[in-house]
Amino acid sequence: MPSFSAFDSRGYRTVALREGYDRWARTYEDTVEDAMDLALLDRVAVDWAAVGSAADLGCGTGRTGAWLKARGAGEIDGVDLSPGMLETARAGGVYRSLDEAEVGDTGLDAGAYDLVVACLVDEHLADLAPLYAEAARLAKPGGRFVLIGFHPHFIIASGMPTHFDDAESGEPIAIETHVHLLSEHVATGRGAELNLAELHERVVDDEWVELKPTWERFRDNPISFAFVWVRGA
Repeated sequence: MPSFSAFDSRGYRTVALREGYDRWARTYEDTVEDAMDLALLDRVAVDWAAVGSAADLGCGTGRTGAWLKARGAGEIDGVDLSPGMLETARAGGVYRSLDEAEVGDTGLDAGAYDLVVACLVDEHLADLAPLYAEAARLAKPGGRFVLIGFHPHFIIASGMPTHFDDAESGEPIAIETHVHLLSEHVATGRGAELNLAELHERVVDDEWVELKPTWERFRDNPISFAFVWVRGA
């Protein structure tokens, strides 16, 4: 797969995943747009109210968990590598459990979940295989794995890593970013014996340009994607 360093147009100081999200936790809710990920959850054909149990991998501040709860999902267990993000998620009160863990090694019970979800996680992983294998392990037969990601096309075309402005110094800081083409996702999901049910892509449209006027130059470029995978019987 291509290395992000070949496309980086920003040259921001880059930090590791845990450090980056710990530092971003204070301002994350104010800076990540729902158009990036939650808008794509609205497109997928999942009956959220029928979800009795869900695992939220890389749950962050709990945005995804709160979205699921608002649509009738049952018990939700979350894991994240960042203690700062988990602290914010706990304050939201929507999770049954929250634990500090890698998304590819959660410690959660196998075959226990109707839904496994991971939002804006994959670009921080050097290898997708552990995430897909863990999602397949956690899902019940017939359970779904919904993955929302930062589109590789946009990462390449914009040269933009996942980044934030530090709350104390104002310095723009990048979090380790990797490029995973959609073909790699398909191959990895199939390798984990998951069946692809849906694929959606979100482009920079009028809503995005209103949110970020300087992105007019990226209009019609895909910016995020959603895969829906199903575990076989």
